Amino acid sequence: MFGIGGGSVGIPLLYLRGIPLLSAFAINLFVVPFTSLVSAITQRKNIEKRVAIYVVVGGIAGEVLGAFFAIYVGSISTLTLAIIFVITSSTTVSAMYLDRIAPKISQKINPGPKGFLSLAFIINLITGLRGGSGGSLLSPFLRAMKLEIHKAIATSLFVTIFTAIAGTLVYWKTGNLIWLPALCVLAGSMIGARIGSRFSLKAKSAHLQMGLAILVIGLAFTVLYNAL
Repeated sequence: MFGIGGGSVGIPLLYLRGIPLLSAFAINLFVVPFTSLVSAITQRKNIEKRVAIYVVVGGIAGEVLGAFFAIYVGSISTLTLAIIFVITSSTTVSAMYLDRIAPKISQKINPGPKGFLSLAFIINLITGLRGGSGGSLLSPFLRAMKLEIHKAIATSLFVTIFTAIAGTLVYWKTGNLIWLPALCVLAGSMIGARIGSRFSLKAKSAHLQMGLAILVIGLAFTVLYNAL
């Protein structure tokens, strides 16, 4: 519905069910390309292609680097990652409403290819460190970059197809992907993605933007709470 993956909810649930954390990361990333594809096809008319290419390139680079760090660098504490995620989420959501908070600053924002590429890299690096595909921050980021909310959601869904595939390959090559749970999660997620994307098309822009902001902040603080 909001152009984000289910990793912020799915990863803790898989971990609580006894799936090793790195395998939970791998399963989440394995499912995302399929669910994002279903939703992106439903919302294909809203994909902003001129922006998507730069976000895909930057996002893949950040995702791969984040996945390698998550697997091979165990020194980054969960609490540190959670705090970084909360700060990033809060900043991104605030930027969505920058035209109301600071209209003069908002008018000066004119993102170019380098801006989309570099910011997508940073976002996916941060989310990649915790097994995400970037979707939880890409939608509000693209909205902050002045894409209309329906276009921000559709473009985010399109981009996460590629970033999640890149991350999945890293986890698969290192033997962290467990196939049976992955296929079971995929079956339920495909149904949810189809229903959610249809709701998104019918929803009003203001309601979507508000719902996205509440969800992103809520998930960020849930991640922080679980890390404490």
